[in-house]
Amino acid sequence: MIKYVLWDIDGTLLNFHLAEENAIRACFDQYGLGDLSDDRLGVYRKINNKYWKALERGEITRIEVLEGRFREFFEKYGYNTEIVSDFNISFQENLGKTYVFNDKAYETLSKLSGKYKQYAATNGSAIAQEGKLKGAGLDTIFEDVFISEKIGFEKPSKEFFDYIFDTVGSREKSEYVIIGDSLTSDIRGGRNAGIKTIWFNPDRLEKDKDNDFDYEVDSLEQVLDIL
Repeated sequence: MIKYVLWDIDGTLLNFHLAEENAIRACFDQYGLGDLSDDRLGVYRKINNKYWKALERGEITRIEVLEGRFREFFEKYGYNTEIVSDFNISFQENLGKTYVFNDKAYETLSKLSGKYKQYAATNGSAIAQEGKLKGAGLDTIFEDVFISEKIGFEKPSKEFFDYIFDTVGSREKSEYVIIGDSLTSDIRGGRNAGIKTIWFNPDRLEKDKDNDFDYEVDSLEQVLDIL
């Protein structure tokens, strides 16, 4: 029987694309880099995604993700690469200031509250996640928050989930479920850990034969019917 619900944050409960766009545009203003076109924002997102996927595969470190993505992006368009480190810190801070719930996210969390113990399980940076969780009021809903940067392991690694099991105090895998939008991070991680998985797929993307899941939903309120 499910007792513990692990929630991904960015892209699942919160609208990450909106927060990301607001944060990077604010940083462009802060550092006098001019206007950021939609085309260049799209290029940055592709670069960013490439770095995070490499981190999930264990090919690079977290700092290589956070700074490397901006360094590559800056080099491509001739921006000053000497500000990359400071730019990244400002970006994390700005990410933590924008929090918009995805449709039915808060309502679903509220309805599950008291019936299950709910936790955040995220690969996002500590600065950004702690800011948005507090600002959005999620810190009052979650029993605990598991941030990979603090744990020292990333989703989908087994070690990330072992840390959660030890902290929660139960290694009974049948008592856990993870809900997330990433097949390669949330779902693969849950499968690696041996727990139930719910893939949040609001855009109805094609299934990936390499990343199986137990349930699929395109609206978070459907989680209520599953649990």
